[in-house]
Amino acid sequence: MTESHPFRFGVIGENAHTAEMLVQTARAAEHLGYSTFLLRDHFVREPFGDQLAPLMALTAVASATQTLRLGTLVLANDYRHPVMLAKEAATLDHLSGGRLELGLGAGWLRDEYERAGMPFDAPGTRVGRLEEAVMIVKSLLSGRPTTFAGGHYCVSSLSTYPAAHQRPHPPLLIGAGSERMLRLAGREADIVGILPKAVPDGTISGEYAERTAETTKQKVGWIRDGAGSRFDQIVLSMLVSPRVTDDVPGIAAEFAARRGWGRLDARTVLTMPSVFIGSVGHIADTMRARREEYGFSYYVISDSIMESFAPVVEELTGS
Repeated sequence: MTESHPFRFGVIGENAHTAEMLVQTARAAEHLGYSTFLLRDHFVREPFGDQLAPLMALTAVASATQTLRLGTLVLANDYRHPVMLAKEAATLDHLSGGRLELGLGAGWLRDEYERAGMPFDAPGTRVGRLEEAVMIVKSLLSGRPTTFAGGHYCVSSLSTYPAAHQRPHPPLLIGAGSERMLRLAGREADIVGILPKAVPDGTISGEYAERTAETTKQKVGWIRDGAGSRFDQIVLSMLVSPRVTDDVPGIAAEFAARRGWGRLDARTVLTMPSVFIGSVGHIADTMRARREEYGFSYYVISDSIMESFAPVVEELTGS
């Protein structure tokens, strides 16, 4: 990175199961200095628990907050036609006064597709659909009349109402873990959420190798290849589970054991770019160092730890 983006932090609403909990959590996140409140996009209970429909729930969050940005992490492209998605996204951005960050992905949870009776196509097909959908959504959100003819979608001289508040369109986040997805994100996204790769059986890889420094550098390199000269404009993001603690070796060992990584030593765990364990000052320093090394400046954490992590947010936000 030739120029670092300032730090900012998001909260993902993992425990906001009711209207009261949703509003309470979002207002608390805003008060604690978080930049964004985000929701996932799943309609089966496992692996993330029951959750509200993201776009409708974020409309309620917009009404209950003043400055908090609203994000999806991420919408599965196959669950919505891109024309209807663009209209709903433009409406939310309009109603919120320009606070939407639209996160999209190709869809990966096979169980969800099958239980809904939707075909779980090969990865290449799903990524191809996402690629076309991104072009349609960005065009419609920009306010231009859109005509598009692809292998998956056709749109003829269509505009959407209302116009999105943000120009040229609300920031687009693409969540990605594989080479093709990361190159696509580099070409098209404003924010790239780097993930472990999805695997053909319809889950996310739990392998340690997906989380090493070497793999992360390779993934950033694929984004750079896709982005070309616009790479420095892209914000790199990651969903993380930091722990503010004095017992660094113990928590690192627990982290490895919980993920089935056997007797992986604590020192190795602590080199993973997604792992932050230690005091507030240590975590802040580690985030500064990893921004310098990899480019990450936008971290998302669970609402279950937003109180304990708030001192890190206070120290780093905007710096």
